[in-house]
Order: sequence, then C-alpha cells, then structure tokens
Amino acid sequence: MTEKRLLMLFVRNPELGKVKTRLAASVGPETALDIYLHLLRHTRDITQHLPLNKVVYYSEKVEENDLWPDQHYQKKRQHPEGNLGEKMKRAFEAAFAEGYTSVVIIGSDCPQLTSEIINQAFEALQTNEVVIGPALDGGYYLLGMTQLYRDLFEDKRWSTEHVFPDTIADIERLHLRHALLPYLSDVDELEDLQKNWPELS
Repeated sequence: MTEKRLLMLFVRNPELGKVKTRLAASVGPETALDIYLHLLRHTRDITQHLPLNKVVYYSEKVEENDLWPDQHYQKKRQHPEGNLGEKMKRAFEAAFAEGYTSVVIIGSDCPQLTSEIINQAFEALQTNEVVIGPALDGGYYLLGMTQLYRDLFEDKRWSTEHVFPDTIADIERLHLRHALLPYLSDVDELEDLQKNWPELS
C-alpha cells in the first residue's frame, strides 16, 4: 500500500488580544501579536517546501491571501466545539477518512522546530504507530499516527504539564509502538522567549 502523508498545522487567527495571552500579560497584546506572527512565519518557512500534503487549520475562520500560500496549503477551520483534544481528534478523523496513512499535527509555538524534525516524524511512522515530540513544559509540539487512537485526545488536562506524560501513559497502555522526537521548548511565557528567541524579547 502506498503511504499517503499529511501534515496538519493548528494555528490561531492572528488577532490582537487573542493570541499568546499568557505572554501578553508580560509584554502587552501588541508585542504578543508581533511575536506570534514571527512564530507563524517560522512555521511556514520550515513547512511550505516539504514534499507532502499540508493543511492549515485556523481557530476562527479561514483567511485568504494571508501568509499561508494557497499553492502550498489547504485551508480549513478547526471544529468549532470542544476542547483542543476534540478539535485535534476531529482533524485526524477527517484525514484518515480521506485516505491518509501517516498524519502528523504541529502547532505554531515552537521556534526550535525544523523541517528535519518533521521529516523524522514521518520516517518514524514507517515503523511505529505513534510519534510524539515532547515539549519542555510538559506538553507536546508534534503528534503523529498511522490510524486514529481516540484515547490520546480524551481525558487530558490541556495546556498543563500533564499532557505529555498522560499521553505517553495512554500509548503504553494501548501497547502502541511509538517513537520520541527531541525535547523542544514552546513559547508561552516571557521566560520561554528570553531563553529561545532572545532577539524578540
């Protein structure tokens, strides 16, 4: 069977006061928006030339003529109801329903993420059922799978340090073959920015 790969990017519409709210508490909403736009551009730059199908899932509405060029990205809206896990589960469901066999999701908060690490994730899915990129804050910056494992999205304390360990516990309980990518840092707080992207802080 031919492998059919899809990279899904979960992003927030870049609107003042609605992005990087924890960071905005330290630097103000205008600076937080500027930083988020830098993160979006970084995510675009490392993904747009990857030779696989890509879809951008917007939080609020699909944007036309924005920084995600139509020739490189499909565009969809995240499922409007439920928590982050429900929205991601629906996106994976749709991907597998369309016949994809290796599906990876990333966010837009990780300045250390590279094209090479994304390629590593898809390579890992050739011999594993799940691949996960752990974040230093206890979450994850990447999740990939070869079919839908609903348990990985259910009963999670999203946006806490429990997400990654709880997800690994599910993976092990289900006896899934899995691969771990390098630990990277997301940008959520001013401290994250100062450590990983000092030129923006």
